[in-house]
Amino acid sequence: MSGSTIGEIKNILELFLLANGIRPEFYEGGYSLFFENLVFDDGSLKAFAPDFIYIHTSQRNIKLWPEAEDDAAACEEKLNAEFARFEQAVKAALGFGCPVVINNFDLPLYRVMGNREGVDVHGRVRFVRKLNEKLAALAEATPNLYINDLAYLQALYGMDRFSDPTAWYAYKYAVSLECLPYLCQSVANIIKSLLGKNKKALALDLDNTLWGGIIGDDGAEGIVMGNETPAGMAYAEFQGYLKALGKLGILLNVCSKNEESIARTGFDRADSVLKADDFLCFKANWDPKHLNIAAMAGEINILPESFVFLDDNPAEREIVRRELPMVTVPELSCPEEYIAAIDRAGYFEVTTLSADDKKRAEMYKQNAQRAQLEQSFGNYDDYLKSLDMVCEIGAFDAPHAERITQLINKTNQFNLTTRRYTAAEVESLLDNDEYITQYGRLVDKFGDNGLVTAMIGHKQGDVLEMDLWIMSCRTFKRRLEHAMFDELVRRAAAAGVRTIVGHYYPTAKNLLVKDFYATIGFVKTAEDEAGNCTFEFTGFEGYQPQCGVMEIKRV
Repeated sequence: MSGSTIGEIKNILELFLLANGIRPEFYEGGYSLFFENLVFDDGSLKAFAPDFIYIHTSQRNIKLWPEAEDDAAACEEKLNAEFARFEQAVKAALGFGCPVVINNFDLPLYRVMGNREGVDVHGRVRFVRKLNEKLAALAEATPNLYINDLAYLQALYGMDRFSDPTAWYAYKYAVSLECLPYLCQSVANIIKSLLGKNKKALALDLDNTLWGGIIGDDGAEGIVMGNETPAGMAYAEFQGYLKALGKLGILLNVCSKNEESIARTGFDRADSVLKADDFLCFKANWDPKHLNIAAMAGEINILPESFVFLDDNPAEREIVRRELPMVTVPELSCPEEYIAAIDRAGYFEVTTLSADDKKRAEMYKQNAQRAQLEQSFGNYDDYLKSLDMVCEIGAFDAPHAERITQLINKTNQFNLTTRRYTAAEVESLLDNDEYITQYGRLVDKFGDNGLVTAMIGHKQGDVLEMDLWIMSCRTFKRRLEHAMFDELVRRAAAAGVRTIVGHYYPTAKNLLVKDFYATIGFVKTAEDEAGNCTFEFTGFEGYQPQCGVMEIKRV
């Protein structure tokens, strides 16, 4: 939706989306008619059925500015009136049932009062900052609303670069043509994050990447880190940035050509921000790094394309690019620029942050403990029973809606239909008698795995058609899918269902579940040339539960 000229924005945004594996179709609103197109839609936008709405506005769209003759009350009245106009447009956009992205406001290019613009109630700078704070509060309180931080982009790239008066007067571009790619990349980062296309893990070299020097030659005391030297400060800040990513649920892993016993001593230093237990996998050996990354992906049970590989050595970067082209390998220059190389790319853009996200690294470490325990059992069922698993299963509800939405849009491997749902669509299923919904949360003696599985079935008479069935890769091979199906059969039978219809739509990532329905008692009834399959289950009479290795807690 347009607050200014958007033709080139559409073209550049398409390139960034395609680079993230997203093939878009666009509906372009009329020039500077974002409010009218959203609030008074003539039916064309509704017919288009958008998956996302982007409202491209800027400070050029502010109509009511404070004037010198206004008293404080008049200034506040203008602020509230201006915010109400944008809020009305946002709420109209949310009515289309999809995520909405809106810019916050860039600062005016000129200051009539100079520095006082930022403190005086009549100052446009202060007015914009207040407006941005109101918009941020609205986004914080409103599901499905996301802010594209235009104010940050303007500060990052510089006001004189970001705003081009000639481009505005001649072509009505609120952002300079030079900076349009940065704007479009930022919007694309939000969209790809909402579609579950973020990176999940970092594979990190050590020598001259996390510290200066070669630990095998210089020893732990000889490597450069900490705040005593300029170079050491750069490495310390970089480690701090990585540690912060880890706290958000990004999986940190070591991938270094070193002796492991020696490499670990670097993290024993008091001035090392990162410690050895911050890492999920610690691959310090002399194997090719692409083999170590592939091994880590297998151990963690995520796809190699979920990794970003960081190494100061251009030869190592090139080998990984060649051998594992699906792994992202950014260019690195000097240590002072390492943070920018990751941060500017938006590999780990956060659109929602759940409690499960913050515990993700710990959950994967618990999985490693489970794998170690498994080795001591000769019988797999005995191992599963020894975990003392408790599965909480319930219908979708408001407290879990955000996490369910996030899981739906991030899960690719155990995902039978790869359908995606917005927050609004998930909320529409709460207490909806036409659907049978279930989420599953798994706890065992090693810890809480969190909410890791969900299913959605559409009830039509005595037929239940499965629209969605997903499960996190963290809980593969734990019989959780069988527990979920046992409960589904019980609830479906109670609702008068006699047939459950399941679909499998193949992708490059979900081949794991190609035959899943057949393994739990479904019969394949159709398959087309593309491999899309339909299965049916009618075995309600005399059904015997299939799980048998965990306690079920119904909520």
